[in-house]
Amino acid sequence: MHDGVIGADLPTTAALAYLGDARHALFVRRMLVERGICKSGELNEAALAYVTAEAQAAMMRKIEHLLLDDERDVYRRAQNSGHLNRPRHASAADYRAATGFEAVIGMLEWLGDEERLEMLLSVAHNDEK
Repeated sequence: MHDGVIGADLPTTAALAYLGDARHALFVRRMLVERGICKSGELNEAALAYVTAEAQAAMMRKIEHLLLDDERDVYRRAQNSGHLNRPRHASAADYRAATGFEAVIGMLEWLGDEERLEMLLSVAHNDEK
């Protein structure tokens, strides 16, 4: 467990979201390769369904009830961060939720909590596996 580790021990929520974006992309890529997709064009096209703000916001809704207090705090801080530059195709609510999702994933990656990370990502992707 990592409850209670928030604060000065963590990078900024923007940095956590950046790290979480990369870690989530790796999870998605592995999932797609495990499905037997082998061509890079097909892999890239399939990955787009999972890395959009809309898709990540939906994943966040799947795992939000499972968040520990420190994860919930990082999610709220990232979601409410003022620097967000929303892409045109995403709603503000989805973009904020996606940023929060990425920050939670980034926090778990930063802390090295692989078991928790895999559990939350598996739940978030439970319809896809």
